[in-house]
Parts: sequence; structure tokens; C-alpha cells
Amino acid sequence: MEKIALLNLKGEKLKDINLDKEIFGIETNDKVLYDAIILTRASLRQGTHKTKNRSEVSGGGRKPWRQKGTGHARQGSIRATQWVGGGVPFGPRPRDYSIKMNRKERRLALLSALTSKVKDMIVVEDLTLKTPKTKDLEALLAGLKLNNTNTLIIVKELEENMILASRNLQNVVLIDASEINVLDLIAADKVLTTEDAIRKIEEVLK
Repeated sequence: MEKIALLNLKGEKLKDINLDKEIFGIETNDKVLYDAIILTRASLRQGTHKTKNRSEVSGGGRKPWRQKGTGHARQGSIRATQWVGGGVPFGPRPRDYSIKMNRKERRLALLSALTSKVKDMIVVEDLTLKTPKTKDLEALLAGLKLNNTNTLIIVKELEENMILASRNLQNVVLIDASEINVLDLIAADKVLTTEDAIRKIEEVLK
């Protein structure tokens, strides 16, 4: 079993708690982890980008001048791609960026991300706020020396006070333990969680 220190909100050690080695102590697979990050980032793309080609722009129903005798190069339409206001050649079209990944690979990537973050994980006994004020959460983070750090907060259940207090902090991401994902874990410099949240993660990933 892996062990990690359980702290109070002042950063003082209370005891050591055990972590499931099959979840927090595996051999990380960097290739699968990289693929999962690409998959997650790709899924955030809407894919609605689009430019108009020459058949979609308005105008250009006739030849701008006759074929011969003008001294100009021959032209068939003012909406051809070489004209200002013409269609865009080979421009972006709507598409689906989603990537497929096997369920076992997704699970392995998540376990790899959790294992890689154990050294940056801070576990406290409680993470409830009495008020929904941002300054209270800032004070809590300052007590744990996390006030200027990109921090992922993982809780067993989302509470309204914590949601309201954290939403104005750009360096803080708050998620439920059942919603952990590779991208949030890897993007965070530190992970702040509770023992209850860790047990929920272990229960979900068993």
C-alpha cells in the first residue's frame, strides 16, 4: 500500500493514510497518457469552423469581360478564388475532431495520471466552507501554501459554498471525485483533496 500524509487546514500532519497501490502506485504509461490528453482536448473542439468556397459566395453570375481582345487574362467569374471577395480554396470545413480510445486504455491513462500526481497531492481532513466567500477559500489555500499555484480541488460531493467561493479564482478548478479526468489532473500543479474523496475515487476505479 502507498502512504500519504493527512493534514489539517493549517498544514500540520495528523497521520498517514493508505492509498490503493493499484490506483495510485502503478507503472505509468506515458504513451497512453499522451493519447488520452489529445483525446480530451480534441473533444473540447466544436469543429464548426467554415469558409465559403466559390460556389457559396454571392455574385459572379457572368463573365467579367469577354474571353479575347481586352488585354486582360481570361476570367470566368469574379468569385473565383484569385479574386478579392471570391471563394476560399481548401479552407476549413465543419468536422468532428473526436478520437476513439479503448475503455481499458482510458482507465490506464487515468490511473497513470493519478499515480503521477501522488507526489503533488495534499490530503486534508475537511474541505467545507461555512460561507460562499472567495476570500475564505483564498485563506484556506494560503494556509496550505497553495494561494499562487494552479490547484485542482477534488471533493467527495460538490457543495454550493465551495462552488461559489472557487468560481472567481482563475488558478483553481473544482471537481467531484466521480468526475476526475486526465486533462485536469495533468494541468494542475497541485491536487488538494480529502480522505473521503480518495476513498470515492478508489471505489469508482476498482
